[in-house]
Amino acid sequence: MADLQDELQATAEAGELDARSTARRKRKPKPGSRSTAAESMARTDGRAEAPVHAPADGTLGTPEPDGESPEALAQAHAFLAGYPVADGYSGLPWVLRHLSWYDLELGEGAVDTDVPRMRKGHIGALFWSLHLPDGMTGDRAVGATLEQLDLVRMVAHAHPEGLRLVYSAGEITDARNCGRVGILLGPAGASAIGDSLGILRALHQLGLQALTVADVSWAGEKGLTRFGEEVVREMNRVGVLADVSGAAEPTLRRTLEVSRAPVLCTRSAAHALRPHPANLPDDLLAELGAAHGLCMVPLTAEQTGPSIRDVADHLDHVRSIAGPECVGLSGTYDSGAAHPQDLNDASCYPHLVAELMRRGWSETDLALLTWGNVQRVLRMADFTARAAQDRRVASTAKIEELDG
Repeated sequence: MADLQDELQATAEAGELDARSTARRKRKPKPGSRSTAAESMARTDGRAEAPVHAPADGTLGTPEPDGESPEALAQAHAFLAGYPVADGYSGLPWVLRHLSWYDLELGEGAVDTDVPRMRKGHIGALFWSLHLPDGMTGDRAVGATLEQLDLVRMVAHAHPEGLRLVYSAGEITDARNCGRVGILLGPAGASAIGDSLGILRALHQLGLQALTVADVSWAGEKGLTRFGEEVVREMNRVGVLADVSGAAEPTLRRTLEVSRAPVLCTRSAAHALRPHPANLPDDLLAELGAAHGLCMVPLTAEQTGPSIRDVADHLDHVRSIAGPECVGLSGTYDSGAAHPQDLNDASCYPHLVAELMRRGWSETDLALLTWGNVQRVLRMADFTARAAQDRRVASTAKIEELDG
């Protein structure tokens, strides 16, 4: 654990140097363009100062929900300035793949997520999904995932004032303190690894942070096969998080049993409140909490309901069953899903936080919800990988050897 803490401290120091060098080479804005966020300095308590933004274009903003006071919204903004949102899922890569031109830093009307709206919504980190359309399998899935991964890297490098690829909890904080949104690669679909542990390791070397363990021969309706269990162990060894949103119940339960690192549900709400197939019943929420996993509640009308209050009800329920350390947020923007009223794009998180404050959520629980729980999961996955690499060599198991 000491080694991990040393690494995180070293990363923060690198961020301070980057902030100073960025300030020296800051470019003069072009006439008529929106200004980028001012570089922010790290507080002594590890939180990030809020970047200073130019006024948002009216087309990118969202009106205040009925009954929400300006004071409550201002309080939510002030809170999120110190504890920004680590968002568990964005479908943006697949959308960008089909746009001939876009500029995420100035604002892009063809998508739900761009840099101005992420700043207005206080998003500090975001998982960019590498999921593919249904039915894409085999070599096509592997190749398409590599193309998705390459696209995300190109987008991040093309928007250096707003986005930064990150690979650890420390790098997320570093990016935030430098005024950037940290971009994490994943989750990818299980078909992306082509039933090969070597491809899994290669994808991790390219930056993959999470893999959805579902809808393949080794992770299906009957649970994990022997090869599936070996995939989860190898994910633990290299530091790839297991995402079980949408997985069959036997697969979810067995993944919780096999994995030594925390397990994610990147798009799951409470089945007791809304019986959607991807939502979790209370017994699974309790098991996920006991295993120190993370249920990231999606902001989609289909899974949570049509209003902010419906989303808040799910967050209340997951917190009460799994615990405050095991609930997070998943915007699920740019995924083709309809969103609750007043949560229609990435700028809307302050409205949700204001509703949770109205319900009496403590600052501690809110800080875990928006930022702390994702940080914890990433740190635990990193620590688990370091420990596993001391005990276990890279697996060369083949699916035909284990599953026949």
